[in-house]
Amino acid sequence: MAVKVLVVDDSGFFRRRVSEILSADPNIQVVGTATNGREAIEQAQALKPDVITMDYEMPMMDGITAVRNIMQSCPTPVLMFSSLTHEGARVTLDALEAGAVDFLPKNFEDISRNPERVKQLLCEKIHTIARSNRRSFSAPAPAPLMPASAANKPVARPVPAPAVAGRPAAAQAAVANSPAPKRKPYKLVAIGTSTGGPVALQRVLTQLPANFPAPIVLIQHMPAAFTKAFAERLDKLCRINVKEAEDGDILRPGLALLAPGGKQMMVDARGMVKILPGDERLNYKPCVDITFGSVAKSYGDKVLAVVLTGMGADGREGARLLKQGGSQVWAQDEASCVIYGMPMAIVKANLADAIYPLDDIGRHIVEACG
Repeated sequence: MAVKVLVVDDSGFFRRRVSEILSADPNIQVVGTATNGREAIEQAQALKPDVITMDYEMPMMDGITAVRNIMQSCPTPVLMFSSLTHEGARVTLDALEAGAVDFLPKNFEDISRNPERVKQLLCEKIHTIARSNRRSFSAPAPAPLMPASAANKPVARPVPAPAVAGRPAAAQAAVANSPAPKRKPYKLVAIGTSTGGPVALQRVLTQLPANFPAPIVLIQHMPAAFTKAFAERLDKLCRINVKEAEDGDILRPGLALLAPGGKQMMVDARGMVKILPGDERLNYKPCVDITFGSVAKSYGDKVLAVVLTGMGADGREGARLLKQGGSQVWAQDEASCVIYGMPMAIVKANLADAIYPLDDIGRHIVEACG
């Protein structure tokens, strides 16, 4: 059955071009278009599409406001189009927080220069987010903004996790069978994620106290132009400090380093970060497997690794190396994932020491690290 798509953009050229690209796929049907946010809400309610593509800057009502309204009235997976600028990154992160599932750069030059690649990427995204978990869209309100300076950041207390309604019986059993966190003096917490990760990371990291005793490395699939803005946002929201990693950074407790987009991040035994050029042979830049593999070599059994929501299987082979060294690996449960791809790869390979709902992971990390 074809995936039904609603295309929303105030540019007639972009609406037509996106519609043409999607309609060329026999398994995708463009059921309607809209020129602004208000039309998007009306069309979403009337047409019941499986996926909505959404622009941000539009007359009458912008894309973020439209996404918030759609998530309240008729929750539907939304793919945002964004510019590859710092401001575009900030807006896209706002859209993801409002409920959008994923995003793509809005680049007219790429559409003209490399139409086949654009078609492949866009159609892949549509098919993937059409399968996303709609239960995960109704996220609780984000934590209030915290002062950006480390000196003024208050000590956090673990936040009680809300119940997840509608969790499948199999998922309940997997979570129920997961042991209590194994407490030990971990030297590093490593978290890998992709689609749905920006919101998931925010919900995990805002539960950590300012005096969190271990360093943290974060690997989120994201373009180069976005990671700096994302790190800045997390730093404002969290009690711990967060920054985009730079070559030569030193790991320290209470600091989370986010792998820069378009590059690879490794950590040596001294706790020094190495930032390497993105290898074109690798699908992901940054790649969870690369970072997990490096910390497995450098820290042996002293790593707590967590794999959150995301498509694909990045992180599985790195997790295998971590397990061989005696480290712990956790996976997010299916019910709370936007895309149950990366955690599923961990679970199916029997690499997960524990499977937890998203809203339990932060407090379990605190418990495990003491």
